Amino acid sequence: MREATMVQTQSQTSSAPLLKVEELHGYYGESHVLHGMTFDVHPGEVVTLLGRNGAGKTTTMRAIMGLLRKRSGSIRYEGTETVGLAPNKIARLGIALCPEERGIFASLNVRENLLLPPVVKPGGLSVDEIHELFPRLEERKYSQGTKLSGGEQQMLAIARILRTGAKFLLLDEPTEGLAPVIVQHIGEIIRTLKTRGFTVLLVEQNFHFASTVADRHYVVEHGRVVDMVPNDKIAENAARLEAFLGV
Repeated sequence: MREATMVQTQSQTSSAPLLKVEELHGYYGESHVLHGMTFDVHPGEVVTLLGRNGAGKTTTMRAIMGLLRKRSGSIRYEGTETVGLAPNKIARLGIALCPEERGIFASLNVRENLLLPPVVKPGGLSVDEIHELFPRLEERKYSQGTKLSGGEQQMLAIARILRTGAKFLLLDEPTEGLAPVIVQHIGEIIRTLKTRGFTVLLVEQNFHFASTVADRHYVVEHGRVVDMVPNDKIAENAARLEAFLGV
């Protein structure tokens, strides 16, 4: 098992990190959930947090977004320290979260759900551009949000944050429970977003899917990073990853 400090040394690239997390601790009440998470994400990368259920991946996402109220350590985005900032302040820096539960409003149709989040920075995708990426959403724009299939709801949840102007996307288990053809489409969308200059931090349990979209993979256990695997080394590390991620 490698220490997080070693992971950081291995992950350095030529550009300065867009997001730099150091010794991040997080708590739910008295429960200590994150135990010194340390990792970074560089501009234009797709990076995954891999790990079993309960490893601390979603809690890390919530901490980055400011939704975990009790946290300590350092989370720097474009050099700005965000620990202590409210979620709305963090969002205005250009960070957006697509949660695992999707958060589609039952009382709103697809178009209303899509238009609901405010624009926080210039440069977000227009509705027409979003429909080019997700043509199914244009077809279903007057359907109630909760009448969509699981895959359509996931598309809507991702599409919704693309309007905001955020360029750093936190995607929490976007393929969970979806049919293989939808998983493939989500992968195509992530790769397209990367070519458009978005940076993505992705929570996944399925490293076979993650390997089709990501540049690097951080393995999380017990609330800390224990390993980092570049995507071009994933095949030779498959057995170790299976051991980390197996039940």
